[in-house]
Amino acid sequence: MTIEKVTIEDAEELLAVYEPYVRDTAVSFEYVVPSVEEFADRILQISAKYPYIKAVEDGKIMGYAYANTFKGRKAYDWSVETTVYVRRDAKRNGIGRRLYECLEQSLRKMGVLNMNACIASVKVDDEFLTNDSMYFHSRMGFTEVGRFHNSGYKFDRWYDMIWMEKMIGSHDAYPGEVCFGEWNLEGES
Repeated sequence: MTIEKVTIEDAEELLAVYEPYVRDTAVSFEYVVPSVEEFADRILQISAKYPYIKAVEDGKIMGYAYANTFKGRKAYDWSVETTVYVRRDAKRNGIGRRLYECLEQSLRKMGVLNMNACIASVKVDDEFLTNDSMYFHSRMGFTEVGRFHNSGYKFDRWYDMIWMEKMIGSHDAYPGEVCFGEWNLEGES
């Protein structure tokens, strides 16, 4: 398996990874699967500033991860929101871990200090959502910092949202500027 930069040509295959999460789960709070064109536009917007990567095995995309703007104000430049999706038939094979490890390396090199994840959560697992994402993020070194109760409604039920964070750099009095759009995968120049 290799970790590579996402390109606009990957939009259809990435959307195929994402679609079941929209259609069949409360992992994503989107109700309608975006079009390939809309998804391609998201890739363009996000990858102009932040890492957007894919895991590829035997020529097939197995999952993807990216960072995006946490908040749109200058003071938040050192914080990002992270996302990871793995093909549902390929979960629990270390793909998400590999993606997040590469994502974290790229973000560190850019000067990002905080990784944040917004995750749907349940009190009791149901057919649409488990707390697997929360457990995954915990294993990756994230800690829960906040919970919004009954804040998302999908499939005729309410779900909580939790925020988890991971500090990946030193919070000095004068942090360097974040190098938006300037990121490489390990081994790239």
